[in-house]
Amino acid sequence: MNPTFEHPFFLKTKREQKTIQFKIALFSLLVLLVIGIIVYYLNLGFLIWILISLSLTIIAPFFDVPAQIKSGQLIYYSSLFIVEKEKKGMIYIHGGTLFDYFFFFDKNTKNAGQSKFVLKKYLEGILNLISEYEVKDKNKTKSLKIQGTSYIINERTASKLGFTKVKTNNIQKLLLIVNYLNLLCSISLVKGKISFPNLKNVHTFEISMDKLIENKEYINRLYQNF
Repeated sequence: MNPTFEHPFFLKTKREQKTIQFKIALFSLLVLLVIGIIVYYLNLGFLIWILISLSLTIIAPFFDVPAQIKSGQLIYYSSLFIVEKEKKGMIYIHGGTLFDYFFFFDKNTKNAGQSKFVLKKYLEGILNLISEYEVKDKNKTKSLKIQGTSYIINERTASKLGFTKVKTNNIQKLLLIVNYLNLLCSISLVKGKISFPNLKNVHTFEISMDKLIENKEYINRLYQNF
């Protein structure tokens, strides 16, 4: 399952993709140059590395995600639902990144109900994931765990899908803090306005694959009702 054909970026030719990435890189360098000059003349040189680091957290997904898709480390199960390659009995799931929201909502930022649409794409991705694993060996699916961290899905919604809330580990918390500006841009694109993510609303959820498969009918009903 690899529905990257739904993604505006992957619909483009390889040449067009590289052109987009080149323009992003060039624009980013120009912005950093302007910031660097301003910081230099204001004698605030100590801020330059902080600003560069923050800028890189925004730019990185535009290169990192396509590269990992190409290598097979990441797989799209819907246009806004990404799954890491299974490793040591664990599958990590992710919602859309800034890279995805930027291209997907580029021409739709005035449409209402975007948050609802994102949730529908999550459900679609979960259903596609179930479809792939429900035909595999049941002993394997029983021991396979699925885990994801989200600031869009709340505990009540996750519980309905069969997920259990688990503690967000310190590495995940650190990554969220480092990528706060990235999260700000992402959620603002979804909301269609500047929205500051509250890291207290970020939760980590987990479920076994066999239990997720058992909930397929209910998840499908939710999906059909969106």
